[in-house]
Amino acid sequence: MASHRKPRKPLTLALATPGTRSAIGLTSAALATVTLLSETASAAPAQPAAQPSIADVQRQVDQLNHDAEVATMKYDQAQQNTEAQRKKADALLAQLASGASKLNETRRTLGQYAAAQYRTGGLGKTAQFFLATDPQQYFDQSHLMNRASGKEQQVLADYETQQAQAAKQRGTAAKTLQSLTDSQQQLAADKETVQKKLTQAQNLLNSLNAQQKARLAALQKQKEEQARQEAERLAAAQRQKQQQQQQAQGSGSSSGSGSSSGSGSSSGGSYAAKAAQAIAFAKAQLGKPYVWGATGPNSYDCSGLTQAAWSAAGVSLPRTTWDQVNAGQRVSISDLQPGDLVFYYSDISHVAMYIGNGQMIQAPHTGAVIDIQPVTEMPIYGATRPA
Repeated sequence: MASHRKPRKPLTLALATPGTRSAIGLTSAALATVTLLSETASAAPAQPAAQPSIADVQRQVDQLNHDAEVATMKYDQAQQNTEAQRKKADALLAQLASGASKLNETRRTLGQYAAAQYRTGGLGKTAQFFLATDPQQYFDQSHLMNRASGKEQQVLADYETQQAQAAKQRGTAAKTLQSLTDSQQQLAADKETVQKKLTQAQNLLNSLNAQQKARLAALQKQKEEQARQEAERLAAAQRQKQQQQQQAQGSGSSSGSGSSSGSGSSSGGSYAAKAAQAIAFAKAQLGKPYVWGATGPNSYDCSGLTQAAWSAAGVSLPRTTWDQVNAGQRVSISDLQPGDLVFYYSDISHVAMYIGNGQMIQAPHTGAVIDIQPVTEMPIYGATRPA
């Protein structure tokens, strides 16, 4: 916002004696007044802060949305880790409960032996074990096991084994619960980062007036048209390459061209059929909102959509873009086939599904819905064929 310096009031100097002013006092006051007025008059008017151009606003919004998507992938990863740690902790706690039940049963049996020995007037081996200050030290005395009866010996051995197992399980469970806590804290931190970036982007858009918003929309439309033209060129190049490969195969040309085309048709019937199922699922989600961290059925983030679509075709994909990019065969952009996953940006923070003819289907970003766009809409990192 522009800042304006307020004119300062002239200063007058009053002497200590009421109703009198000395010549020195008047001269000082006059000089001070003249100096201050001179400074105010000569001061250059404050310049308004430079406003960012619409192109700058577009770049900032795009960058904030991109940052939010990176944070979303971190959130998805933390969420996946949290779920895995929770399942592991639950399993360990179940084992501990089962082990504690067995340990208590063995302890009851030992108690019965000790009580019987006490009633017979002697302090038997089992009773000595229960009264020992350090039962473990008592276990270490090999002569106890050697002299114990066969049945008591087995019960004591079982108790010692169960104690050791319980101690080990408690240690593992404690580490797992700590890992779960760490994952939950990371989850909360990533969630906060996503929300912060999205809020910044929304605040930036809200700061625009109607004219600026119209110019921003026109700029976005221009970018979309450029992406559409580039996608059409890519689709035309793909069609030409396929025709050349088909001609080469028909005339018995080199096995090199045949294998390049064959990878598409060889994954052939099977891949095409699965890809069709995945694409059909994705298209059925058109218009549903993008929600970061969502995996359906009412909303999705980018990797949540591709994961769910290929799951409908019977293919299991990991949760994040960083893992999905390695879940299959890497393919060049010129060899894209419907169903292939296309990854964007150098940090692999976005993914979409190629549906042919230079187009892809995606869950774009917060505030948008699942839609179909040119595959060249964003900087492409690479592509993967999931099955």
